[in-house]
Amino acid sequence: MLAISLGALATFQLPHHALAQTATATADAALPPVVVSESAYPGLALTTPDSTGSRLGLTPMETPASVEVLTGETIRERGDQTVREAVTRATGITANPAPGNGGTSLAARGFAGQGSVMQLYDGTRLYVAAGTVTFPFDTWSADRIEILRGPASVMYGEGAIGGVINVVPKKPFRGPIQNELQITGGSQKTARVAFDSGGAVNENLSYRFATAYNRSAGWVDRGDSRNLMVSAAVRLDVSRDFNLTLSYDDGSQHPMEYLGTPLVGGSLDRSLRKKNYNVADADITYRDRWTRLAAEWTPNERVSVRNQFYYLTSQRHWRDAETYSYLPATGQVRRTDYLEILHDQEQVGDRADLTMKSKLFGLDNTTTVGFDVNRINFTHSSNSPYGGTSTVDAYNFNPGVFFSPPGVFTSPRYRTHTTQYALFGEHRIALTQQWSIIGGVRFDHADFSRGDLIAGTGFDKTFANTTWRAGTVYQFTPDLAVYAQYATATDPLGALVTTSDAQRNFNLATGKQAEVGVKQSFWNKRGEWTFAAYEIRKNDLLSRDPVNPAITQQVGEQSSRGLEASASIEVLRGLRLDVNGTVLRARYEDFNESVGGRLVSRAGNVPTSVPQQAANAWLTWAFLPQWQFGAGLRYVGGRYADNANTVRVPSYTVVDTVLSWRVTRQAALSLRVYNLFNRDYAEAVANGGQQWLLGRPRSAELSANFYF
Repeated sequence: MLAISLGALATFQLPHHALAQTATATADAALPPVVVSESAYPGLALTTPDSTGSRLGLTPMETPASVEVLTGETIRERGDQTVREAVTRATGITANPAPGNGGTSLAARGFAGQGSVMQLYDGTRLYVAAGTVTFPFDTWSADRIEILRGPASVMYGEGAIGGVINVVPKKPFRGPIQNELQITGGSQKTARVAFDSGGAVNENLSYRFATAYNRSAGWVDRGDSRNLMVSAAVRLDVSRDFNLTLSYDDGSQHPMEYLGTPLVGGSLDRSLRKKNYNVADADITYRDRWTRLAAEWTPNERVSVRNQFYYLTSQRHWRDAETYSYLPATGQVRRTDYLEILHDQEQVGDRADLTMKSKLFGLDNTTTVGFDVNRINFTHSSNSPYGGTSTVDAYNFNPGVFFSPPGVFTSPRYRTHTTQYALFGEHRIALTQQWSIIGGVRFDHADFSRGDLIAGTGFDKTFANTTWRAGTVYQFTPDLAVYAQYATATDPLGALVTTSDAQRNFNLATGKQAEVGVKQSFWNKRGEWTFAAYEIRKNDLLSRDPVNPAITQQVGEQSSRGLEASASIEVLRGLRLDVNGTVLRARYEDFNESVGGRLVSRAGNVPTSVPQQAANAWLTWAFLPQWQFGAGLRYVGGRYADNANTVRVPSYTVVDTVLSWRVTRQAALSLRVYNLFNRDYAEAVANGGQQWLLGRPRSAELSANFYF
């Protein structure tokens, strides 16, 4: 709801707290009044039901898995305006954002990329195409973000061996209409206007509307960016037991047309920090539209039925000179890979589930069964084979314009059609009041066809997989639980809906995980902590044949084992500390590459873009009535940019701060400083690690929020 809420102030009961809490409540004419506590900060939310770790309505304390919830209020209080910024403050989640992956690629538990860390919006995924996901991106419309670490194929299908990120949007709610307006201005010519409105129109109809517009001049030459997000939903309560919700979300993005800074002698030259070597008429554009109709029927307290029909589209366009190399002999930069790519993606589907609570031999049982069907159409256009070369002075140059090699034009190159269905089920049995066993199974089937629009050729492929998980939770007390889990998973070799001709004879990669952990709330719920230990193995990677390096086999193996911990503690009244961290060992166990026609083993090496240490801390201090200070630290360990582990990207630490003042009940001000110590760091790399996509330097923003 807001970027500068002061939820932890003991002396204020803020109207937007009620807005946030009622948004997640079940609409009912007899809703109890919302009680606003002195401190609305949720900590780790171990006792708040989440929908991502299980469909059974369990809390993180009751779930045999690592589940974390970031409330929208906490996210905006910290000033995290993008989903990527928000989730990388969670335990063990790091980012590898680049224009080619939509700026959203994440890593978790030793596995990186869109094919291993799944992203959902209200439980629905737009399937990854050519390694790209572009929605959701703005946190203004988020009620909360739920994070499930570790394999989640049994919940959501292929592509989630590292984890799942689920952005749950704000929902219509019963109650008086409430509005919020945010206006922001800052360095780098940054401007933001956001509006949120929701409430009941009458006794049967309620709505929610949120929109946010952002623009900035960026931190490199010609670094302009802008985006617009619109989220709207209308809910009709047909009866006390049955409701319908129609939602529409629209995202339009024009990110910085910045592809990175070339290294000089293997290091960053700060004099090139603000240079943008892309062409003058470069273009990067994403447009996503999501329409969903959800129905929920709860005839009694033991039975609930949910269904969601969805229609999703995504159009993407890149036109850039993408690869830059510094030439020390001349002090020039060579630009290559003049490429233009367009994606046209359409997905239509339906998902339904039935949850039943019952007694079996006197034991409490909860069962969920359901199905998911969808159809995905994808068209890829480009100017392949990519070419084009130009050389410019490293400091003073005319950026020039985009061009393709002679005789090469941008046109549709291939088209795919994917029809999928899945059947899934989960079950929980409470053997005692303290001990429960939880299991799940899912069967996925996909018929895939790809047509080459240039050569007139094509192929068909069928994928079928069954995944399952089993776990147990033992609660010594309502505030202390230990758990164990075993899960299986599947991952695509690239992206399922853009399976290439070279991958047509292979199946999906498979994986398995064992995990144990403990969760506790203590000190009269003023503190919470979690700990998890896990091991994941992913098999059937594509690897070169040791006898004949020209032949590719599906025999490779990758592993990861690690430890994760998180804690949230109200140290003193008005003073709260949140910390988390992870250490892991990620390795290729069996993986060969062909280098110059020679077979090279990468066994024992660390996979690319995977940091083996990461940590976060956030301190919130309500030091005076109506005043609050916050400071956060984000640490990301070193990563490798190549499978040979010869190019290492340094670790980095970034500190952000915020000072907020609740002027009146209807107005608040907040001053944020990002990257307080102005550190230079690489968020992502390209060109074999010789090109860094640099993160935001020090910048400041002043926001004003109005509630009416």
